[in-house]
Amino acid sequence: MRQIKLPHLPSDVEARKSDLMTDLWYKGKETKIKQDKQEKRINMKNIVIFGAPGSGKGTQSDLMIEHYGLGHISTGDVLRNEIKNGTELGKTAQSYIDKGNLIPDDLMISILAKVYDDFGRGHKGVIFDGFPRTIPQAEALKKMLEERGDKVAAMIELDVPEDELMTRLIKRGQESGRADDNEETIKKRLVVYHSQTQPLIEWYKKEGLHHHINGSGTLERIFSDIQKVIDSL
Repeated sequence: MRQIKLPHLPSDVEARKSDLMTDLWYKGKETKIKQDKQEKRINMKNIVIFGAPGSGKGTQSDLMIEHYGLGHISTGDVLRNEIKNGTELGKTAQSYIDKGNLIPDDLMISILAKVYDDFGRGHKGVIFDGFPRTIPQAEALKKMLEERGDKVAAMIELDVPEDELMTRLIKRGQESGRADDNEETIKKRLVVYHSQTQPLIEWYKKEGLHHHINGSGTLERIFSDIQKVIDSL
């Protein structure tokens, strides 16, 4: 009688061993994915740049963008673009502006979230310029980023004496022709900053994210100090 050779069937021990190896492989893949996500979160450096009008936020943001390849979200620019493009969020924002009302925090955070998401998941980080201005806005920003598995890596405060701020802004007004850069208007803006916005410094200190930078002196020295902060994150 002709003998038929049956294929090798794994024993119970061999089957269990195979299942164990498969489980270990999948667990290893899951661990690697988690590590990759964690690595990306660590490397993503979202920065809040903070300071009074005339403290140099725009100039230093440009240098950070060039050096680190960060994205940039300026509240004013974002609002103007949304309104100009006629988006639903822009139309809603325009309706508040037309009535002379402040844009609600939840609407502003929705607009920022849309712009933030447009950078995609592979970005190196974003500079938030002009937002947050209040503690509720800072809390809303924190929540929005947490929902995406992200966070603010640092709040960088550019500290400039008020008399120097006045000099800078008046000079800027003379050079640019900006109507809001006159002494009376500047004083009002600084009062608003100190009364409403400066408490954010204490909030970010409690979060362990506050970094003080002396905003007086050469651009090179100021940026060098900012680099030390960002490179240490």
